Amino acid sequence: MFFQRIDDRQLAQASYLIGCQATGEALVIDPNRDVDQYVAAATAERLRITHVTETHIHADFVSGARELAKRTGAKLLLSGEGGRDWQYAFAAEAGATILKDADSWMVGRLRIDVVHTPGHTPEHLMLILTDLPASNHPVMAFTGDFVFVSDVGRPDLLEKAAGQANTMAAGARELWRSIARFRALPDYVQVWPGHGAGSACGKALGAVPATTVGYEKLVNWGVAAPDEDTFVKMVLDGQPDPPAYFARMKRVNRDGPPPLREATALSRLTTDELSALQRQSATLIDIRPARAFAAGHVRGAISVPFNRSFTKYAGSVVSPDAPVVFITDDRGTVAADAARALLLIGVESATGFIPHSAADAGALEPLERVETGEAIRRHAAGAALVDVRDRFEWESGHVPAARHVPLAELVARADELPRDTPVLVYCQTGSRSAIAASVLRTLGVDAHDAGGMVAWRRSGGPIETAAPAAV
Repeated sequence: MFFQRIDDRQLAQASYLIGCQATGEALVIDPNRDVDQYVAAATAERLRITHVTETHIHADFVSGARELAKRTGAKLLLSGEGGRDWQYAFAAEAGATILKDADSWMVGRLRIDVVHTPGHTPEHLMLILTDLPASNHPVMAFTGDFVFVSDVGRPDLLEKAAGQANTMAAGARELWRSIARFRALPDYVQVWPGHGAGSACGKALGAVPATTVGYEKLVNWGVAAPDEDTFVKMVLDGQPDPPAYFARMKRVNRDGPPPLREATALSRLTTDELSALQRQSATLIDIRPARAFAAGHVRGAISVPFNRSFTKYAGSVVSPDAPVVFITDDRGTVAADAARALLLIGVESATGFIPHSAADAGALEPLERVETGEAIRRHAAGAALVDVRDRFEWESGHVPAARHVPLAELVARADELPRDTPVLVYCQTGSRSAIAASVLRTLGVDAHDAGGMVAWRRSGGPIETAAPAAV
């Protein structure tokens, strides 16, 4: 048996290539939209991709399953569980094989068994691999977004991201029942999840790539929960707000991702070309570090530094339709990486890049970081305060009189903020506040970066807590 985990650091997402070396057949599980990488990996091992599947309808990236199957001629296998509302709308058109609980299929001499594990999503499947030439005992469980290293999948996304009202508690109870099926597996079975640390699909994902059923029984708070009611309370408590693009991803992946257009190299723009794109309402994303943006940036640009959080934050503040221009310090390498990251979440409108040094110096402006003491003074003098953290962070303690607008909701709710007074924006440590302030300034708000609650707490500024929202 051949096995390869293919990791995407931007998405904190894992795909899997499994091959039967005796027959040359191979399966890909949970491919993202960059399908070239799977074809290349299989070719390097002299394998043919004959089967493509995924554990569920993804919310955090555009699935590449349909495109990879079409490109390679592989059989596409998709969940048929979950009820009428969560069927793959394109399954019949794509000639997909529909999977149900207890189904199985062969990839050469490898057997894949299907286990329906709803809770994170209604249609979610766990896939169990048995390497029959070696043993009749299962060796690997591909758990998708159901069980992670040290964590379990969140059951609140259908309600928070997909707008399915009153589904969180019911999903949590389904997830508890699915975990019972996971616990019934032999302790020695390896667990290979769909995400690692940094993903918004859980709240405390471990950083190591794999684990075992037995180890998770010992250390995973969700798998080890003592009873159903305790589990429901724990799994719904403290979940981060999903990025704004999650709802769109759910629809795209359910209805059928469009073919990825042929990739073209990002062009370096002139200042005249930049000005023309600005007149077309292009989104200017400054991907340099936040300090560099604060020191001086092109007027009208937003700050989203290119780091491991880029996709999550850019997906919350960037429209999928407007042209995108990157402002960078380098010759375009980082801009190309940023364009690829946006492609993975369905933003295909990256047009070009321009080095910061080439921008018109007269069009540059700073973004002031307001220190805590000064923020307190300005707030007392009438400046508004906006907290862009997640709900559970807000509930744990916030500045009195602050307005709570999570970053994921900022663009949609910007009209709620005053235009006749300065607005001081804060988060936890200061990274989201800089992004939020830059976005609000492009929307006509006199916004200033007020850093984070960490500094506010150290300063001894007033803090109040909020009662947790009812589940």
